[in-house]
Amino acid sequence: MVRHIVFWNLKEEADGRGKWDNAKLMKEKLESLVGQVEGLRRAEVGFNFTEGGYDVSLVAEHDSREALAVYQKHPAHLAVKEFVHKVICARAVCDCEL
Repeated sequence: MVRHIVFWNLKEEADGRGKWDNAKLMKEKLESLVGQVEGLRRAEVGFNFTEGGYDVSLVAEHDSREALAVYQKHPAHLAVKEFVHKVICARAVCDCEL
């Protein structure tokens, strides 16, 4: 199994919405990929409540490295990624095998 962990900071305003409205929309879009992308077992998006650090996190679990590669190129994920890149200003990622 592979865990895909991503952190983002969001722009205060982007795509006609404020930061937290965009964060909620990111959560909906990312979590809806479960069941659409084969090999994506779980996707959980959370919002930081502590001062500092990143605004939003994603913890996703994939069946394998190959499943993560499929996810990265899947049309549904690419559509979500396009939106995400409009509303973020910073990103960090860690992919690890469990």
